[in-house]
Order: sequence, then structure tokens, then C-alpha cells
Amino acid sequence: MTRTVYRYVPHAIRHVPERGAAFEAFCVADGCGAGSGARDEQGGAQDWALRHSGRTGHDLFRRVVTDHAQVTRDERAAPR
Repeated sequence: MTRTVYRYVPHAIRHVPERGAAFEAFCVADGCGAGSGARDEQGGAQDWALRHSGRTGHDLFRRVVTDHAQVTRDERAAPR
């Protein structure tokens, strides 16, 4: 019989600020589906949504922010 031992190793996941984030806006009006595309700054996606709303009258958008995260061993945990 083989015996297996599992060891719990705590990890943490954290935002990596130097990698930045991407901002997007998507129109969710029936049948539209237009999107701003990924922008480096939140203002770019917001400006696109405002212009789109002005041209079409659409007033409902889904906003998405994507960041980078890194998983590392949680050094604060005591070794077993």
C-alpha cells in the first residue's frame, strides 16, 4: 500500500502595480454590443462611453478593469 502525504503551503495573490491595468467599457443596449477596446487609462474608456451615448442615446454600459496579479508563497506563515 502506498501512502501519500500532502503538505499545505500558504500562498498569497497580490496586484502588481508596475504592470498597470486595462480599462474597457461595453454598451449593453439591446443589439448593440459596441466596446471601447482596452485603454491604459480609465478616462479613455469613459470618454468613449460618453461619446457613444451622445451618438446613439444608449445609456447602459458594463465597465471592466483588468489588472495583473502575482502569486507568491506567503512568507508570513510559519514553516511546519
